Amino acid sequence: MAHVKLYGLKKNLESMKLKIYQIDAFAKNIFEGNPAAVIPLEEWIDDTLMQKIAEENNLSETAYFVKENEAYHIRWFTPNAEVAMCGHATLASAYVLFEIIGINQEEIVFYSKSGILRVARDGEKFTMDFPLQKITQCEIPQDILEAFQDIPIACYKSMDYLVVFDSEEYIQNLAPNLEALKKLDARGVIITSLSKKYDFVTRFFAPKYGIDEDPVTGSAFTQLVPYYINVLKKRKFHAKQISLRGGEVFCKVDGERVEISGYGVKYLEGEIEL
Repeated sequence: MAHVKLYGLKKNLESMKLKIYQIDAFAKNIFEGNPAAVIPLEEWIDDTLMQKIAEENNLSETAYFVKENEAYHIRWFTPNAEVAMCGHATLASAYVLFEIIGINQEEIVFYSKSGILRVARDGEKFTMDFPLQKITQCEIPQDILEAFQDIPIACYKSMDYLVVFDSEEYIQNLAPNLEALKKLDARGVIITSLSKKYDFVTRFFAPKYGIDEDPVTGSAFTQLVPYYINVLKKRKFHAKQISLRGGEVFCKVDGERVEISGYGVKYLEGEIEL
C-alpha cells in the first residue's frame, strides 16, 4: 500500500504548478527587510510537500494561504518546521493579496494557529493586528549566558526568550553561540535594548528552526511591546531590527492587541513546477 500511495502522490505532483512570490517585508527597497515566500493555494496540499518546498526556498518563512469564504487560512513554514505565528510572512501575504492579486477589501482576515489576524492598508504601509503575548520574567538560562557571554539586565519567557541588555552597541556587534541557543526550550531568542534613534532596537535568533538570524521578526514585537510599555510608559513605538538587512517596525497598542506596521516590496514572481 505504501508503494501505491507514493506512486499516486508522484503522479499528482508531476502536473502540479504553484505560483510563488518573494516579498521583502518591512522594507521600502529590495534587498532590505525580511524576505518571505508566499504561495497562494486553491486547496491545501500535503503537509510534507509544504515543508519540502519551504526547505527548498531556504528562507526564514514560506507562507501558504487558502481562501475560506471572505477570509483566508494561513500557515507558515520555516526550512525545518511549521510555526504558530509569523509577522513578516503575514505582511508579505497581505502584500500579494492587495498588490498582486488585487482583492478589493479594506481589510484581510487570516485564520491561523494563533487565532484571527487582520491586515489593513495604512497609506503605503501594511498594518497587522496581532494579539499581545504574555511575558513572564524568569531566571537567565545557562545556555543564554553561554550564548551571549555577557549578563543581561533581564530575561523573560513567552513564545521566545526575551533577553534585555543595556547597550545598543553590544546588540549591534555581538555574535552569539548558536549551538547554545539550539538547546533552549523556545522557538527562538529576542535580544533588545533601548536606542538613541529609535524607541528600541532588537535582533532575533532561531537556529533550532533553521534560522540562525531572522532579518525582521514581526511576531517578536508581540512580546517586545509588553516589555517596553512598562519601561517607556507609552503605547506607540518606532523600533528597528538591526540585522544585516535591517527593517523598521511601527507598533501601536490597543487593549490586548498590537498593530504592527511596515512596508513591503516585491522581489520575485515565478512558478513552481512539481
